[in-house]
Amino acid sequence: MLYGRTVEIAALDDVIARALDGSGTALVLRGEAGVGKTALLDLAAARGGAMRVLRTTGVEPESDLAFAALHQLLRPVVGLLDTLPEPQREAVRGALGLAASGDRFLLAAGVLSLLAEAAVPDGLICVVDDFQWVDRASADALLFTARRLGTERIAMLLAVRGDAPVKGLPSVNVGGLDDAAAAELLSAQAPTDGGAGLLSAQATTDGGAGREEAGRAVSERVRHDLVGLTGGNPLALRETVRRLTPGQLAGREPLPDPLPGGRQLFGEQVAALSAPARLLALVAAVEGDLDLVLRAADRLGTSRTTLSELEAAGLATVSGAHVRFRHPLIRSAVYETTAPATRREAHAALAELTDGDRRARHLAGAALGPDEVVAAALAESAMRARDRGGFGDAATALARAAELTPSPLTRAGRLKDAAVNAWLGGRPGQAESLLAEAREHAGSSPALAMELAQLRGRFELNSGDAAEAVRILRAGESLGMLADAAEAASYVGDTAAIVEIGRQAAAFPEGFLRDVIVGIGAMLDGAGGHDLLRRALGQVDELGEPAEFMWASAAASYLGEADLAAELVERAGRLARMSGMVGQLPVVLEFVATAERIAGRLAESQAIAEEGLELAREAGYTNTVAAHLANLAVVAALRGEEEACRRYARDALAIAIPHRVGLRAGTAAYALAMLDLGLGRYAAAHERFTAITAAGPGAGHPTVVWRSTPDRIEAAVGAGDPDVAKAALEAYERWSAHAGTPESRALLARCRALVAADGAGDGAHEPPAAFEEALRLHANDFESARTGLLLGERLRRAHRPGEARRHLRAAYETFQRAGAEPWARRAQSELRAAGESARAPRNAALDLLTPQELRIAGLVADGLSSKEIAAQLFLSPRTVEYHLYKIYPKLGIGTRTELARLVVLRKAPVAPQDML
Repeated sequence: MLYGRTVEIAALDDVIARALDGSGTALVLRGEAGVGKTALLDLAAARGGAMRVLRTTGVEPESDLAFAALHQLLRPVVGLLDTLPEPQREAVRGALGLAASGDRFLLAAGVLSLLAEAAVPDGLICVVDDFQWVDRASADALLFTARRLGTERIAMLLAVRGDAPVKGLPSVNVGGLDDAAAAELLSAQAPTDGGAGLLSAQATTDGGAGREEAGRAVSERVRHDLVGLTGGNPLALRETVRRLTPGQLAGREPLPDPLPGGRQLFGEQVAALSAPARLLALVAAVEGDLDLVLRAADRLGTSRTTLSELEAAGLATVSGAHVRFRHPLIRSAVYETTAPATRREAHAALAELTDGDRRARHLAGAALGPDEVVAAALAESAMRARDRGGFGDAATALARAAELTPSPLTRAGRLKDAAVNAWLGGRPGQAESLLAEAREHAGSSPALAMELAQLRGRFELNSGDAAEAVRILRAGESLGMLADAAEAASYVGDTAAIVEIGRQAAAFPEGFLRDVIVGIGAMLDGAGGHDLLRRALGQVDELGEPAEFMWASAAASYLGEADLAAELVERAGRLARMSGMVGQLPVVLEFVATAERIAGRLAESQAIAEEGLELAREAGYTNTVAAHLANLAVVAALRGEEEACRRYARDALAIAIPHRVGLRAGTAAYALAMLDLGLGRYAAAHERFTAITAAGPGAGHPTVVWRSTPDRIEAAVGAGDPDVAKAALEAYERWSAHAGTPESRALLARCRALVAADGAGDGAHEPPAAFEEALRLHANDFESARTGLLLGERLRRAHRPGEARRHLRAAYETFQRAGAEPWARRAQSELRAAGESARAPRNAALDLLTPQELRIAGLVADGLSSKEIAAQLFLSPRTVEYHLYKIYPKLGIGTRTELARLVVLRKAPVAPQDML
């Protein structure tokens, strides 16, 4: 029975009830050792009725063994693996040692899918105890899953000791019992009338020990003192009472100071064991397998019979094929009270009896100093963890291997590898520390120095100062480093650096990457470059990595082939989702989300940006976080969601400005300007656009200035500043001189029409013909609607309402479908003034879908199955089916075929160079 846990039990019941209702969630129980977290988990597991229960427990000696906890959790349901989408299935099989796979995001999605299958038909409770000791690979997968349970019938309960971080999950602090509950506990165990035996109610918890205490009474004053001195910790209360004399319990003798509780108590109990029993306890503390413990005992010359001494002392029990300590603190006490030499002896014995990763761990535990054999074994173990997606555990093993490596140069190499794995495991702080240590040991090796410099530059680009990344990477002597430098310079907005890097790259042999870098630099320098970019695009069919497709997309965009550029971005996104995506998907999604937004597909853009934001935070890519926040700010601006726009922009700028990521700082500033423009605050918008043009590298970006010029001209005209509008048009004409795509010419025509109409004065009755030209050229529906709105406004004011209504109606319907409310209201107001009531667009039903539902509907229309959609979106197939179940009644349909007929995805091509 549990005492004083009404609040905690209510929280657990709520999580279970929500899971049964199809609204899965997770809860963290946080508290000190002995406070009763495990008892609460046990209670929760018993309160789910017919719900399946899967359990795993973090064990300190196994905290560096990749996927140890996940293997324990999923072992009962591995038979369900065949129900998963293939990429997820192979990732989970790899984690469980059944195949080779190295993708942490696919693995995490696979764990979610597998648990969703295990939840059929009655729901599932996942119990994870001692989460602070769960290996990093398992912890990453479990946390990823726990944050995505929204539509699953899964309750995930984690218990963690102390302040161990568990990001993004609700928690309940499990504190000590209050006076009343603690007194009730003690009364139940040791009644004042000397009746029931002490601890009889907790016999299973305490292993039956302490029965000789039966009949001893605890006075009221002693109870009060014990509660105060132990902080109401149930374990401390029970263990302390067991060690007190009858006189102390009755209050006739003073209580000892300090109390014999917690680790001190267990240390005393361990010390009371015989030497052979202490040695066997040590072996059990580092390896719980019974057969292994007994064979190690034989090797160490310790009798197997001493195991009974541990059981008689109430410290450990034999459960099946394992030796289990009554409480994790006992294990800690055993290890901490043993001399280092004895620990090494035990590890050495176990190393002779194990193989693979366990052997490597024990060899390291037995090592007295640098030893290349041991270091190499650890490094091999790290590579096995890496190949299965356990990057965090690989980093830990490599760091330990480096400590044991005699050669400084080899040590530096292993530290470098540890840094890479820490980075891929989403731990940038650890990665940077390991990299700094590697530089200290690199010595005079130029090749290693360049590798370390490139890694440092990449770390800076993804999570630090982008301008510093340019400085570091420009010193490189390889084409790969120069490519990274060009990428960094493009994020900063340093055109001069991009041009110079292109010149440097020209010294390398011809090839795809070299041609793109040199070609872009030459074009920005006004020195041609078209032939190089065309030659690079001729090799697209030979490309295989997401990053290569992004470079190809950049080449296409500089050639003015926006449709091909957008297609290549989409290919990069698909490839990054399905394979070889480690570290790349959050970055690729920056461009995919931006393309969707510029095309006017705001809901899709929001969903992709939110996914990218979540993945970027998981990966520790701070600057990519800023990119997705900035894009979300622009989406909110176009929708007229002022508070959300300002919040997203503020958060993006808080990263982008100090990190000198000019592209993202400029995009956030652009969002605030578009917010003002959409709400008709022309003077404020004009002021913001002017500030954008004045921002230098690191605070703004030339691409932002160029791409926002049509908006800037509209704001200047609305604010009554024709001179600025005319100057901006002249600059835009120069920038667009080599643009050959219809959309680029359409925007230029619109700008010319705006300036011409403004210059004609209020008496003009004929809107400039350039508006009609722009409408003929537009390939982007959203931008076409903006042009139609501007033309319709001027036609109405020229007393030509019939012609105005046609353009205003089309603009209104497009804005409504896109969810661009300020623009729709403006078109609706003009339409009414022209003599017509605005009608809802024919496809308005699609507006009822959430961003995630809209993405799933689009993929269904593309012919993908639920499993294929799940693989692309990192969902479980059952979650996809759940969304479809909600989509059908919203749209008044009942089949995938009907859904595909409703969804028309007319994708306007958007070039990456245009992506703000």
